[in-house]
Amino acid sequence: MTMKSLTNLFFAGFVAILLAACSSTTPDSDAVGAGVGGSGSGNGVATGTVGDGSIGGADAYDAGGLETVFYFDFDKATLRPESRSALQGHAANLRGNPKHIRLEGHTDERGTREYNMALGERRGNAVRDFLVLNGVDTSLIEVVSYGEESPASAGGDESSWALNRRVELK
Repeated sequence: MTMKSLTNLFFAGFVAILLAACSSTTPDSDAVGAGVGGSGSGNGVATGTVGDGSIGGADAYDAGGLETVFYFDFDKATLRPESRSALQGHAANLRGNPKHIRLEGHTDERGTREYNMALGERRGNAVRDFLVLNGVDTSLIEVVSYGEESPASAGGDESSWALNRRVELK
């Protein structure tokens, strides 16, 4: 077996394990909104930029104009395809110029506090795992979950909730 075959086999296995670990088979009953049922995919924003994308200080990470906010579907911690190109750009930047980054996971207001903290962490871990698979040193990445505690939008409708289901790279 060639090294490339082994790498591809490892990657396929890791992705299968990651998808299985991130899937939600029994969502908290409070997390499922009436009439929503996970249908929020594809109706809103895919990626965006918040602030300057840095933690602060002289050694802060420069996002280089790439999106730093990655959105997720309702009750999911799976990366959307449109987030992957920006994350590949971040991985290339971080491989060439290693900097510490923080991935902040967020959820909308539906669900219990405990459930949302865990979901925010799973979302941050999904972004972290993608970056690590693309060559970023895992020791440079910190994952923090804020759950529903720091909404980007205060509204109580699907468009507001969609903006709150995110991971911010700082």
